[in-house]
Amino acid sequence: MKDFPNLKIKIREVQNFPTPGIHFKDITPLLEDKIAFAEAIDGLAGFYKDKKIDKVVGIDARGFLLASAVAYILKAGIVIVRKNGKLPWEKILREHDLEYGKGSLEMHVDSIKKGERVLVIDDVLATGGTAEAAIKLAEELGGNIIGAGFLLELPLGGREKLKNYSIESLIRY
Repeated sequence: MKDFPNLKIKIREVQNFPTPGIHFKDITPLLEDKIAFAEAIDGLAGFYKDKKIDKVVGIDARGFLLASAVAYILKAGIVIVRKNGKLPWEKILREHDLEYGKGSLEMHVDSIKKGERVLVIDDVLATGGTAEAAIKLAEELGGNIIGAGFLLELPLGGREKLKNYSIESLIRY
């Protein structure tokens, strides 16, 4: 794994957010720094530059910021996966566990075509529930999951949950 020390120092830890006992990793300082942001996008895209990606799935909401830039570099389409009730068109839904609760994600039924090569991008891999839900949605539509990339990874079981997929993270805690 390549080391990205300049990125890790840009992550701010916020205690007891969004609930008591959670040590939230705030990526906004990294996003605000043009050099760190470029390094993060180049790093994520670099893992997959030779994989012929058709679609990049960005997960609501911070994943959108990363996935759209990665999709641009890879010359791929962008697919958004949103929290329940946010998409206007016909959609499929999958419920999942979060680090601090439960959630559900939706994807438009026409966003991925059978056999398309799909990359999932999000800001954080924690328990893996959110990423797994996005992966399963893409697979339900016939997508071929090439991998999942994350800005940062917490040691909360996500990598193990996604062990059947190629996982890349720029920063590991």
